[in-house]
Amino acid sequence: MKRIDLFKKHLAEKRAVKIIAGIDNFDIENVKNVVTAAEQAGASAVDVSAKEEIIEMAKANTTLPVFVSSIVPEDLAMAVKAGADAIEIGNFDALYKKGMRMSAIEILDIVNETLRLIGKSKVFICVTVPGHIEIGEQIALAKALEELNIDLIQTEGAATVEAQSNGARGLLETAQVSIANTIELARNVEIPVMTASGLTPTTVALAFAAGASAVGVGSCINKLRSEIEMIATASSIVECAKRFAPEKETVNA
Repeated sequence: MKRIDLFKKHLAEKRAVKIIAGIDNFDIENVKNVVTAAEQAGASAVDVSAKEEIIEMAKANTTLPVFVSSIVPEDLAMAVKAGADAIEIGNFDALYKKGMRMSAIEILDIVNETLRLIGKSKVFICVTVPGHIEIGEQIALAKALEELNIDLIQTEGAATVEAQSNGARGLLETAQVSIANTIELARNVEIPVMTASGLTPTTVALAFAAGASAVGVGSCINKLRSEIEMIATASSIVECAKRFAPEKETVNA
């Protein structure tokens, strides 16, 4: 069985959890801790940056499928050659901090160039739909990606929101845009949707309720100081995903 088959199985069961180290995280020790936490927690996949030594380290330290994220087609093609189990055009939150914004046309250009570079390589492909563009554009982009036979789309939105409250209310405010985008996209395309950006153990269940087949969780884990904290947080998210899996999926499994 290929590594990616685990993620596909959890995706079909609508309980996939991808733990994200960060598109711009090149701290190999931190990434290793995130990878270990994902493995120990029983996550569905781990997502790392497009650097060959980080990809090799991740592959050597987990049996989980390894996603590699970038917005550079050449880096994604490198990742495929380096053994990535999946590639992702995204995540964009780190870019927003630098004042960058990606349009739907730019995303499609990157996708098409990546497909050209990887040729006939059989690799799972996920594309993040920018959360800052108008929802009609998001839906149109998702449909275009579906026509290109992309395997999965990921929502986002935390970078467009500044929480005004503390506690649980603030966590809901941070996650609301990505979850709302999930509702809209899941209604309009058949391609599975993964909710990411701003999720925490408090809000993961809401993403699945909104129609997500998977969640991508990053900063609430990769910003923690210790591996033990990372494992505990990742485990709580995985358990939430299992509890929220549709009963009919569990019965038929």
